[in-house]
Amino acid sequence: MSQSGTRALPNGAGHVTWNASSVRHSCCFRLAAVSVIGHARRRSIGVAAKQAAERRRRGERRRNMDKEQLGTLLRDLDALQQRPDDLASTIHRMRERLLAMMNPAAGAASRSKIKDMSAEVVDNNPYSRLMALQRMGVVENYERIRDYSVAIVGIGGVGSVAAEMLTRCGIGRLLLYDYDTVELANMNRLFFRPEQVGMTKTDAAVQTLSGINPDVVLESYSLNITTVKGFDTFLASLKAQSSHGRSTGVDLVLSCVDNYEARMVVNQACNELGQTWMESGVSEDAVSGHIQLLVPGETACFACAPPLVVASGVDERTLKREGVCAASLPTTMGVVAGLLVQNALKYLLNFGQVSPYLGYNSLKDYFPAMEMRPNPQCSNPACVTRQKEYMESKPARDAAAKAKMEAEASAANECPVHVDNEWNISVVDDEETGTSNIRNTPDILPEGLVRELPDADSYAEPAAAGSSSAIDDDLEELQRQLDALNAS
Repeated sequence: MSQSGTRALPNGAGHVTWNASSVRHSCCFRLAAVSVIGHARRRSIGVAAKQAAERRRRGERRRNMDKEQLGTLLRDLDALQQRPDDLASTIHRMRERLLAMMNPAAGAASRSKIKDMSAEVVDNNPYSRLMALQRMGVVENYERIRDYSVAIVGIGGVGSVAAEMLTRCGIGRLLLYDYDTVELANMNRLFFRPEQVGMTKTDAAVQTLSGINPDVVLESYSLNITTVKGFDTFLASLKAQSSHGRSTGVDLVLSCVDNYEARMVVNQACNELGQTWMESGVSEDAVSGHIQLLVPGETACFACAPPLVVASGVDERTLKREGVCAASLPTTMGVVAGLLVQNALKYLLNFGQVSPYLGYNSLKDYFPAMEMRPNPQCSNPACVTRQKEYMESKPARDAAAKAKMEAEASAANECPVHVDNEWNISVVDDEETGTSNIRNTPDILPEGLVRELPDADSYAEPAAAGSSSAIDDDLEELQRQLDALNAS
């Protein structure tokens, strides 16, 4: 059989020479290419099937979540019929459920709720890096964060970022207060998105935060706390039980408002309730800010040392000019929000040192810190009452603190410094081993040892007669040996 040949091309275009070897190689290459293409097609079909299955699972989870949300709404309606006096809080809960169902992002990347925090290091565990704080000894029990409730007043440049940080940290319950709506002018800050323009800030925050961490209980209050009705609702919500019935009231209030009137309202509410709160703010030039811890009766309230605008009694709204607004930098607001949430976590989880006041000047990277004591002549009657209560309870508090310190000291003395003893090192008395007798009898040596140096007691004996002449002879002998070595 011929192994090669030549074939003329039509129309005198030339000819083609071929051989069997090149044909075989070409066929093998084509077969390999077909095999690779087939494998790639099968792989793409498998990936597409997996993606379709994942979409079906997400849709099923979404439908289950919708059923759960609808069931909760029905229960809220039943509760509303039985308890019409609880109208405001029930309407808020129903609004939150509807917002969660309307959130388009929740169906695309939602996850089921996690019952218990786990320290397992896997890709699908959102709490593994948070629980590492417990493993490293920074926090004694990080999972306690789920038992706490935090209220954030003002969902602006600082408050919205603080809410997101606490949500990512796994806080148990968040109460959000604001009466404003999202505008395009807010887009230079963090958190809010352009498609949320027109929504109330609290509803937009619930929409975003529920998609980040569905384990957090979110309560939205779109109201102005500086009005009489708004203040009453604000005060009642701080004392009310959560919708899940896990806790009553809040553990901490974070003030992130942008005016002194709202700060004074938060100050009044917390003084009346004896509620610990933290205040934050950013300067009008957006290059400095501060955070402050306020404990009613123990530290100065906002009225103990008021700013000039508050002390003078001038309506700050008259100080604003048409067409002029305060500057805003997302970097400064992010720093202040981070300092605020860090201080809140230290306060709630009891680790580190909680700062009573911490300032921030971005121009010089300066962080001033100070402590402010309450003013006995404060203009706020509730603050004066809390100061008296604090002073009356001081002896009992000091006794409890002293007992706690003594208990910790005794526990530290009883516990070994090193629990693990890898090398089995132990301390034994000399009397138990009998080593003291060996040390007192220099003539006795352990088996296998030979003393080469003279006994130390021999130097205490008087020198023998003629010993000096013997030493001189030895020196002369050494000198002769050295001379002989040099001569050679």
